[in-house]
Amino acid sequence: MRIAALPPHRRVWIFDLDNTLHDARVHIFPSMHRQMNDFLRREFGLDEGEANERRYMLWTRYGTTLNGLMRHYGTDPKRFLRETHRFPGLADLVVHENSLRHALGRLGGRRIVFSNAPRQYVTDVLRVMGAERMFDAVYAIEDARYRGKPGQHGFHRLMRDHDLDPHCCAFVDDHLENLRTAKRLGMGTVWISRELRKPAHVDLRLGSVAELPKRLFRG
Repeated sequence: MRIAALPPHRRVWIFDLDNTLHDARVHIFPSMHRQMNDFLRREFGLDEGEANERRYMLWTRYGTTLNGLMRHYGTDPKRFLRETHRFPGLADLVVHENSLRHALGRLGGRRIVFSNAPRQYVTDVLRVMGAERMFDAVYAIEDARYRGKPGQHGFHRLMRDHDLDPHCCAFVDDHLENLRTAKRLGMGTVWISRELRKPAHVDLRLGSVAELPKRLFRG
């Protein structure tokens, strides 16, 4: 990857949060999906099956459920996020690797979290992981004016607000459509996945972010 040849002070690492820096599949995503379904049931008078189907349809078509709700129903994003990101006992829900902080420290350069989640949730998860000091900035859904990945709007705002040259950036995410946008903008791409395939818009596929410095720098 191009970023490995850059001097450390020029490298910019942009990380997704959920299922990239920690495993949200075990506890957090099931809870989040239930909360979103409950929101849809209250908002539209749906039963559980209908709410689940609509949530999934909006997510697959628009990248986030919120994007679809805002576009078609004028949903207030602040209220949606407030009612769908409630995690009492968060410390017991976050699943992560203890080696992550050491790996991040070996990368050099700037490190930014770019998430479709609200800022409070992102900072709370990083705090539980003990990783909040490993990042120079958090770019949350509020910063993207609630127009999250994979659309280009949030990426452009991120690059403008942090004065980023995309050719000096590596974008790390578990979602292929997000990586596709990053690649189109000129960034290097790292896919966090256990799959064996590697699509053309992915420069490097890893099972874990903790593997990144070893694979990239061969050390």
